[in-house]
Amino acid sequence: MQTAGTPDSSTKRVHKGEWGAAGLSALYFFSVLSAYYVVRPVREQFSAAVGSTNLPWFYLATFIATLLLTPVFAWLSANYPRRIVVPGVYAFFIACLLGFIPLFNQQGLMTPRELGTLFFVWVSVFNLFVVSVFWTFMTDIWRPEQAKRLFPMIALGGTIGTIVGPMLTRSLVNVIGVAPLLAVSALLLCGSFVCIVLLSRWSSATATATERASYDKGVGGSMFDGLKQIFTNPFVGGMAILMLLGDGIGTVNYALVADYTGQTFTDAAERTAFAANVDLATNSLVVITQLVLTRWILTRWGIVPAVLIWAFGATLSLLAVALVPDAGAAINGASSAAASAQLTGGLWPFVMNMPWVVMALVVSRALMYGILGPARESMFAAVPRNLRYQGKNAVDTAVWRFGDLAISTSMSAMKSIGTTVGQFAGVAAAAGLAAAWVGYRLARNAERSRTDTDQDDSQ
Repeated sequence: MQTAGTPDSSTKRVHKGEWGAAGLSALYFFSVLSAYYVVRPVREQFSAAVGSTNLPWFYLATFIATLLLTPVFAWLSANYPRRIVVPGVYAFFIACLLGFIPLFNQQGLMTPRELGTLFFVWVSVFNLFVVSVFWTFMTDIWRPEQAKRLFPMIALGGTIGTIVGPMLTRSLVNVIGVAPLLAVSALLLCGSFVCIVLLSRWSSATATATERASYDKGVGGSMFDGLKQIFTNPFVGGMAILMLLGDGIGTVNYALVADYTGQTFTDAAERTAFAANVDLATNSLVVITQLVLTRWILTRWGIVPAVLIWAFGATLSLLAVALVPDAGAAINGASSAAASAQLTGGLWPFVMNMPWVVMALVVSRALMYGILGPARESMFAAVPRNLRYQGKNAVDTAVWRFGDLAISTSMSAMKSIGTTVGQFAGVAAAAGLAAAWVGYRLARNAERSRTDTDQDDSQ
């Protein structure tokens, strides 16, 4: 019998019969994230244009929209099988993308500020739901043991999408304009729809009779069960706290970079190109992390080290910002006046002229998506289906956007009393240390639960 942390060699490879479904899962995630990252820079230039002081209003609208949609998804999951709910979510967002095109093309239908606010809120909701539903579907078709082996590889497919998306935007925005990018995103999202259908057929064909029966019906419960589980289920509640702490890191980083972008670049196309470069640098680091570290850590050492690497890595990057006198200066020591180098040339010139405040965002995001993401989702693979479809979705959407709102509002209040960039970074670093403790406890309990289950199965 193998203990946690010392798996045999079979846990380090894709087993026979898994390659096709694993490949489709990776392609599904590629389609989802490439579609999102095509339109993400468009959203970012809106937030950079208004500055971080207006972000609380954006986040308030996003939180309200998410809070309204979360019970709707919970109700759908409770009453309809996944073969209807999951593709239905993607069909809805494809239709929305196409509906935005005339709003971008025809002047006068909405003011630029109204369109910017609406699009920011919609993209923020779109991102959370399509990614949350993807991982919920993954935890439903893959068993816990498979999740640890396969989720890093599947996540790599999504990471490739996060690189392709910004590259498409950077290449096309000055050629076809902003509005046609929405059609490109919708086309990519159609690929996820096809993958869902094929994976559903594979899952039903390989499932046991009991599993097939559960797949053909909803998970039960009420439309508010997902929100209730945050307060009544210890695991979901712990995940909510970890999400809020991670949001403390991410939102502070995001707001600081939004201010830097707005102060440095005055043109909308320049802001869009800069946001695409930030995404490209981040996601290139995610690929390196997933290829070099993630799968090896999860299969050999388990979830605990993966969570701690993310938390401590984000903390150290924020401490660097807190201790550097000019966080807007490039990490190579050059003045931030060399901003043109961040828009021209390849990835390496951008990285060499990256300001410290942008470096912290890139590092923390890369570790969150490259290491924490697969580790976190593998924990959800071992919980009951109602927690995956309802509690997990509530954490991934409503809790996340509540954190955005609370933290951005707090930042605005702190700015009014003269809080500096370094002080903001120090507060976020403290959140990183707290996340290390909470994440450690959650991951350790998950590993213990999985070990106990494996022992019961072997007897």
